[in-house]
Amino acid sequence: MKIGDKVSFLSEVGGGKVAGFQGKNIVLVEDEDGFQIPMPVNEVVVVKQDDYTTANVINKRAEAEEHRAEETPLNRGGRSVKAMMQDGQDEEVDMTVEDTVDDTKEVTYRPQAVERQGGNQLSAYLAFVPEDVKELINNPKFTVNLVNDCNYYLKYTYLQAEGNSWTVLSEGEVEPNTVLFLGELGREDVNHLDRVAVQLIAYKREKPFILKPTVDVQLRLDPVKFYKVHTMQVTDFFESPCLLYTLVENDKVARPLVLDAKRLKEEMYAGKQTDAAAQAPTAKQREQLVSRYTDDQSKGNKRNSPYIRHRGLDDALVVDLHAEEILDTTQGMKPGEILDYQLKVFRDTMNAHLNHKGQKIVFIHGKGEGVLRRALINDLTYRYKKCTYQDASFQEYGYGATMVTINS
Repeated sequence: MKIGDKVSFLSEVGGGKVAGFQGKNIVLVEDEDGFQIPMPVNEVVVVKQDDYTTANVINKRAEAEEHRAEETPLNRGGRSVKAMMQDGQDEEVDMTVEDTVDDTKEVTYRPQAVERQGGNQLSAYLAFVPEDVKELINNPKFTVNLVNDCNYYLKYTYLQAEGNSWTVLSEGEVEPNTVLFLGELGREDVNHLDRVAVQLIAYKREKPFILKPTVDVQLRLDPVKFYKVHTMQVTDFFESPCLLYTLVENDKVARPLVLDAKRLKEEMYAGKQTDAAAQAPTAKQREQLVSRYTDDQSKGNKRNSPYIRHRGLDDALVVDLHAEEILDTTQGMKPGEILDYQLKVFRDTMNAHLNHKGQKIVFIHGKGEGVLRRALINDLTYRYKKCTYQDASFQEYGYGATMVTINS
């Protein structure tokens, strides 16, 4: 009697295959369900011995394959579930063959994106994160990141303006609720940074979703902000403060607060329409808009206007012509009206100091489209011919400032 022999019980019904031995007197008999039954050696009798010749082994394997081919879920060939599950476990495996993995094959499986509650409204931001806040002035370095704060995949294009043309800096896809690195910025990149644009297409994979409109946002970046610590803000997306620009938030596309040059030109040269006049603010409303300070609020006289301050070793006057600095609000005002008021502040300042020979006045107008600067230069060329002007110091006043010297 040896392992593999078929045996039958003498004193009871049953039998099986010899699976092993326990000592000299106990044999382990495995039944059809795979259970091993210990029996005394003298209580079993060999019914059939296994033939381990090559021909017999091949015939048995062929019979087994034919038997499996005939099996169906309803006809299991009389075998138990456990016996069917053990098919192939006794096959010999060639261990000399190396188990290799082809790393060049593309992984096609993608896990389902994890969605968060309340994330089905589009929210995306463009973030400039400084590598070292302490080095902003001497050696500014930033990483550019696209923040996807929603449950949608975003197909994006990140572009930079070069005159009237655009150059693609990065394009691809950002997964839901993730931050994607787009590139880096050094000092030279920051100094030449002016206009950038981001285009977005939102969608979901392998499930229905609410269609969102495409997003196309142009941003005008002020390089001066990249050198100042107080312009950085703390966010939930990064550990360090950063410059964060909203592209779309809660399905509302951001509209940068910059003036459209073409629209300004139309407002300046086009005739006034009757409907425009009807929508124009009343005299009382205009008074509330422009009368930010009364004469008795000034420090002695109108020369000491609240938006004029002494600054620098040359005791130059500094006048900030940004709309938010000289107006409490621009609500109800058209771009042409804002420009008219900025020019009024400029002319009032110039007229107040025409008799102060040698006086230097710095007008901060911002970089922008250059509409306000061109209007100032036009006045200096034809209205104030005896005054000289030049670009003000970038280190002291930043981009978009003009210094005027009173010569008459």
